[in-house]
Amino acid sequence: MPPYSDPDADSAVVLDRRDGPYGEIVLRQRVDVSGTRAPAGSTVHEIIANGCFLMDTADGRSERLLIDAALDALPAERRERRPDVLIGGLGVGFSLAHAAAEPRWGRIVVVEREQAVIDWHRAGPLARISGAALVDPRTVILHTDLVEYVGSGTETYDALCLDIDNGPGWTVTESNETLYTQGGLAACAARLNPGGVLAVWSAQPSPTFGDALRNAGFSNVRTEEIQVARGVPDVVHLAARTA
Repeated sequence: MPPYSDPDADSAVVLDRRDGPYGEIVLRQRVDVSGTRAPAGSTVHEIIANGCFLMDTADGRSERLLIDAALDALPAERRERRPDVLIGGLGVGFSLAHAAAEPRWGRIVVVEREQAVIDWHRAGPLARISGAALVDPRTVILHTDLVEYVGSGTETYDALCLDIDNGPGWTVTESNETLYTQGGLAACAARLNPGGVLAVWSAQPSPTFGDALRNAGFSNVRTEEIQVARGVPDVVHLAARTA
């Protein structure tokens, strides 16, 4: 994985560091001195797993796009019936908060494998983002591994919004790699209702992933991009299960 480079790293303070079943996970707080990704002087929280930067609270536009794009891609008649959504990865909470702010969603199920991340939202600094969403009666938090849940579960959803890695080719742990194989994508399709939408967040474009989605039987494969302050744009890969 590429090393994490942060121009404001000198201001970072570790708030919590834990060793879990998947390695080390850290919550840091820093002040955005440079003003590159957030207003200068603002407080930013970030999650780092095994030394790999995952996400922070500086922006959140692409995480919100993940939710909006999935909803917009559903057939109109499905949107009118309050579709159910599965969010893979709680992260810093932008995706959950945005989904809960949208009354058109029905049940909102979040799968998160790190107990530390759940704790940071329920009784930690990330509650400022997700607090209202966590008490929303539509919200369910499942403490389990997404890959295992998708592969062995039986519940189906209208949309799967997955954000557990930095992209199909840049996974946090090796065990996540199976999610982006033909078998893993077929398992995702099995968790979708006919006509349902799969949305996958990525920190960079992945042209070969589109081919993988088509080979797994998905249709209407496309991407949406969000320009970022530094580097290549964030990407949301979208695909539909054939009705």
